Amino acid sequence: VQLVESGGGLVQAGGSLTLSCTASGMILSVFSGDTISWHRQAPGNERRELVASSTDTSAEYQDTVKGRFTVSRDNTRRRVYLQMNSLKPEDAGVYYCCSAAHRLWGQGTQVTVSS
Repeated sequence: VQLVESGGGLVQAGGSLTLSCTASGMILSVFSGDTISWHRQAPGNERRELVASSTDTSAEYQDTVKGRFTVSRDNTRRRVYLQMNSLKPEDAGVYYCCSAAHRLWGQGTQVTVSS
């Protein structure tokens, strides 16, 4: 099983990005029942959870991203998305997704927000 994040890049403040987390090697029933979370690690800071996505419960967002970020998932594609709007310079960092069922992290994708 492997998690791969994609979609990071450079964006101006106020812009948007959509990140994807794709799980390979995970059967549908396991993925559907798995909680996939998104985390951000800014330089010099600890990795912090932003939101967790479960199929049967509502997502709860960290206060700093509430109202700007939206998580969604496509279980048939084994994919979880993070739509990020109104990006701020403080949103910059490496974004990781994590599988609770497998205790597995992706390699991360870099997001840079210019002011």
